[in-house]
This record gives sequence, structure tokens and C-alpha cells, in this order.
Amino acid sequence: MKPVKHTGCFVTGTDTGVGKTLIAAALTRALVARGLRVAVMKPVASGSDPTPAGPRNSDALALIAAANVTAPYEVVNPYCFLPPISPHIAAREAGVAIDLAFLRSRFDSLTAAADCVLVEGAGGWLAPIGERESMADLAVTLALPVLLVVGLRLGCLNHALLTRESLAERGVAFAGWIANAIDPHFDRPAENVATLTARFGAAPLACVPFLDHGAGAPDLSAAVARLCA
Repeated sequence: MKPVKHTGCFVTGTDTGVGKTLIAAALTRALVARGLRVAVMKPVASGSDPTPAGPRNSDALALIAAANVTAPYEVVNPYCFLPPISPHIAAREAGVAIDLAFLRSRFDSLTAAADCVLVEGAGGWLAPIGERESMADLAVTLALPVLLVVGLRLGCLNHALLTRESLAERGVAFAGWIANAIDPHFDRPAENVATLTARFGAAPLACVPFLDHGAGAPDLSAAVARLCA
């Protein structure tokens, strides 16, 4: 696998609401701190706010704020839908077909100006974005190593292991995983992390503690050092 600093990575998660944006933005800031030119991309987003300039998604805006390579919003987030529903349903209701080749062209334009590009998916690894296509197909199209954010909550073992299995079946490079504590009442988190470490054959790049809303952002400089090695 090429070091992330020369390519970037695709950030996916075990589900929606597991902290992909929190992690992706923190990774972006850590890469910037290493002196790299970092671009970001949220190829598909649903659940956005109307503005005079068009719909804007808060996750995409958070990524943009963390990056140091500027690009038009429409390049960072080419498909932006208003309702907070599955992207394939939002696209169908908007009369839009999500085009993987178009997204690849947007991604290529970002790589031309950056040392690496952090791409954040929507929902989980197999979240549909078309009648047959999923986020997994987008990651394959972009040919990026995949970083998995595991939201530590009941059911995460099954979700994480199924996602890892799907990555392997598609021949996608596995950049590693990050354990993110999203449920302060989750029982036996350390034991769950130990189980995944054994099953994945690799410890997490970071274990992010539970952060109350507005409590700050994690420091992932150590995780980035391992990704860039």
C-alpha cells in the first residue's frame, strides 16, 4: 500500500453516526500539521441546509475548515441533497443519477493540487448511492486505501467484522481502523477493542474517548504518523 501522504484515504464507518466526520477532520488537521497540502472531499451528502449559494452540508463544511487546499464547494461535495435520508433515495427524488466517473474526475482535480486527499463516505461501507452502486463502489473507483471508523456501541463487532470482510472481498487496501467511543454507557469497550484487534490482526490507530458535543476534537497526530510511515 502506498503511504497515505502520497495518496490519501477513504474514511468509512461501521454505520451512520459513528463519528466519521470528527475523525476525518482530525486526520486532516494532523496531516496539515505535518506540512502536507491536504484536500478533502465529501463526494455525496444528504441532510443539508439551503443557502443562497445552494445546499451546504455541515460535514463537508467541517472538512473544508480543516483542510489547507482550497477548492470550490461543488468540487468538494459534488452531490449535495437536502433531506437527511439515504443518498440513493435523495438522488432518485431529485432526479439525479450519481455518476462514479464524474466523482473520479472531481477527485483527480483535487489530487492535482494536493499531496493527499481525505475522502469521507456517507453512512456505512455498503450504503447505497444508486440502484446498484454503493459507497464501496466509489472507494474502489477512487482506488484509495480505506480507514474504518468503528463506533463503539452494542453491535459494533458484527458491523466491523462484516465491513472488514467486504473490504477484503473487494481487494481494497486496508489503511487501518480507529475506535471511537460514541456511547458513554457502552459496556466492556476495552474487551470489544481487544476482540477486533485480534480479529483484524492489528491494533487501532487510535482509541478516541467519548466527547460531549462541543468538547473539542481528538488529536490524531500519532495515528497520522503511522498512516504516513
